[in-house]
Amino acid sequence: MGIIVRGPIVHILASLATVDKTVLKTLGRRVREKRKSLSWSQEELAHRADIDRSYIGGVERGVRNLSFSVLCQICRALECDVAELTHGIPEL
Repeated sequence: MGIIVRGPIVHILASLATVDKTVLKTLGRRVREKRKSLSWSQEELAHRADIDRSYIGGVERGVRNLSFSVLCQICRALECDVAELTHGIPEL
């Protein structure tokens, strides 16, 4: 049996989905900026983080909802802490 959702709840859920996409795009932009500041390719970052290059590309484009452990792998590879990449996310 399914649940039918209508009215204000639908609008709230739609706005949350938008926020998530914005947050992921912001995080991805920061990862890309940090990677480029080190003059690394996506392949280099992927190798250092032990993550597939296409996954790194998805993170940078904001289409991957990465786990905390993957974020930690990326930060370790970029030699920064999680706070550096996530400061101000989400916007309050």
